[in-house]
Amino acid sequence: MRTVFLSTPSLPLIVPGDTFDAFDWCPGTTLEWRAPTDTIEVNPLDDALPLRMVFVFRAPWSVLPAELARLHTGRPMANALGLSDQYALAPYAIDDATDGFHLHHRAPTDTFWLATDNLNGLYWSLHDWAHFHNHGPFTDRPATEYQCDTAALAWVWRNRHQIPITEAQWETLRGEVHLNHLRHRAREPDTHCPSPKYLADSALLRGLADQIA
Repeated sequence: MRTVFLSTPSLPLIVPGDTFDAFDWCPGTTLEWRAPTDTIEVNPLDDALPLRMVFVFRAPWSVLPAELARLHTGRPMANALGLSDQYALAPYAIDDATDGFHLHHRAPTDTFWLATDNLNGLYWSLHDWAHFHNHGPFTDRPATEYQCDTAALAWVWRNRHQIPITEAQWETLRGEVHLNHLRHRAREPDTHCPSPKYLADSALLRGLADQIA
């Protein structure tokens, strides 16, 4: 087992201000990630329910729906991480957590650590991590998702050596996220989301990632 503290500093707002009602209400710091080995499975992006990733509770918190962590990590990872009777956020409860953290002014890093062994799971965990720190009404989902996609990709870039992945693997991920965003954006033509320049331009996104404190 290894433990990595991923750097997750706040990004600037890149979408219209009314996308969030409490942008950066809880400034980002780090996400504690525990993995069974020193390597990560590099798999394709899949925006269906990500497999083998869970936010594990540091201590019980009855506000949020919880399920046994080992039910979602799979037995090999559960054994490697020592997950027996520990509980994790129920996979369907990302929006509940986003609302609960904001309502109770509770920092996500004090509540969860992350268990995952694959790049798809890590990407979507970081995407959710961005949601947890920026509360919004979800009235313009493409704009909300663009902010969180950009944050997740920037954080993967910042932490690529610790993950570890190559620059080419990050570039593949960026392209997959960009296409995924465009597919969802096409379903909501009335969005006020700006052109996703940070998803489309790897140099621009890397520059943003390197600039954030």
